[in-house]
Amino acid sequence: MTGKRWPGPGVNTLTALAASLAILAAGCAGPSAHPAAGPAPSHTSTATPSAPSAPTPAPAPSASPSVIPVPRPPARLHQTRALPRAHTRVFHAEMTDLWTALVTGHPRPGVQAFFPLTAYQQVKAIADPSADWHSRLLADFRLDVAAAHRFLRQTPGKPHLVRVIVPTGQAAWIDPGVCDNKAGYWHVAGPRLVYRQHGRLRSIGIASLISWRGRWYVVHLGAVLRSTPAGVVDQPADGPGVPGPPGGC
Repeated sequence: MTGKRWPGPGVNTLTALAASLAILAAGCAGPSAHPAAGPAPSHTSTATPSAPSAPTPAPAPSASPSVIPVPRPPARLHQTRALPRAHTRVFHAEMTDLWTALVTGHPRPGVQAFFPLTAYQQVKAIADPSADWHSRLLADFRLDVAAAHRFLRQTPGKPHLVRVIVPTGQAAWIDPGVCDNKAGYWHVAGPRLVYRQHGRLRSIGIASLISWRGRWYVVHLGAVLRSTPAGVVDQPADGPGVPGPPGGC
């Protein structure tokens, strides 16, 4: 496991959050522990494991919910085989915004960390990728944000993100033709959001991250597959928990 903390680049406070939410409103077009709702088709994948490397810890944002602008990926450029890193400024910003979504219960900041629609349209070999992204992937993400928010509120005190653990050594390249995809991507299951609340270190999981042009994005937050249209909190645990397990697509 690689364990590297990221010093937070300057972050905005709640005032910036309100402004960013307004901007996003205009521009937004794995086993789990708690119940939840449906994801991407789960087929046996042809995957090429990445070079061994361990889970990579990440950011420590400010005490107040914050939003850091995240650059949008170029809409017309194609996928690359670049393996994403979990200690970049962009990933730190994505995870800061995701955490703000969970703490506030507002999914819009977290959409900056979510797999982009323009990328999904290039990846999926299905009839209407745009409709699937909106009605299933993004809808599930919103449910999971709400579920995580309710979960965090069950414990007294403000939850503060300490680090993000990404099991990079378990990342695998998913070939085109697998899971109804027409483009390949890197996939890693079970990163951990490690936080401190009421004096105790705790964590919840991210069901899966996938890559687009060398950046990690959340594609399933609480669960990949779910039997009911309900939000899920992925494997909550005392302490940092255990990343993974590997697998899926």
